[in-house]
Amino acid sequence: MLIATVPAAAFDENCYVVAAEPGQECLVIDPGIGVLDQLEEVFAARRLHPAAVLLTHGHLDHTFSVAPVCGSRNITAYVHPGDRELLADPAKGLSTQLTMLFGGRLPYTEPERVEPLPDGGPIEVAGVRVTVDHAPGHSAGSVLLRMPGRDEPVCFSGDVLFAGSIGRTDLPGGDPAAMVASLREKVLTLPDETVVLPGHGPTTTIARERVGNPYLQDLARVAPERGW
Repeated sequence: MLIATVPAAAFDENCYVVAAEPGQECLVIDPGIGVLDQLEEVFAARRLHPAAVLLTHGHLDHTFSVAPVCGSRNITAYVHPGDRELLADPAKGLSTQLTMLFGGRLPYTEPERVEPLPDGGPIEVAGVRVTVDHAPGHSAGSVLLRMPGRDEPVCFSGDVLFAGSIGRTDLPGGDPAAMVASLREKVLTLPDETVVLPGHGPTTTIARERVGNPYLQDLARVAPERGW
């Protein structure tokens, strides 16, 4: 398994490129702001051919570059139906502060080809088998994307789980009770050895978060003041 992290130009967002091996087709996960040139460098260096874009959720910091990535190669973007409307109108998922930051106008285009991610069903794209777990709370359509890694299983957690924290639930579409259920039923049930590649910040493991993440230790505390 080949996994390359492409840091976005804003919000400390992580975009990922995943392939079975160099010289093959690849997946792009969460192409955020200012990642296009870096992605092209990764594709060229590893001789990769993008086959699809997978989105952990529909917030703009994770989807900003989805249309140019898909359009340049005529590939499909996959998103959970719960966040499908955010690809058409990302302002629906923004806080008032972020809406003001963008000046009320978003330099964004909806991708032409969009398909739903199945809840719970494994899909195979670019030679990679991906298990999709619907994990709402941060947004209505947030998902975990799980796949076998080189040595340990890998989980792309989007904004559900971070190293030492969890995603905020106060944005439009957020739901604190749903986040509690997602953490209990989808995160804490993962094997300890699972490597977590979050939507923001450093890589971690389920074992590390199980013992050191205060939001997993005390699931009643589900409305963090800080987050993404």
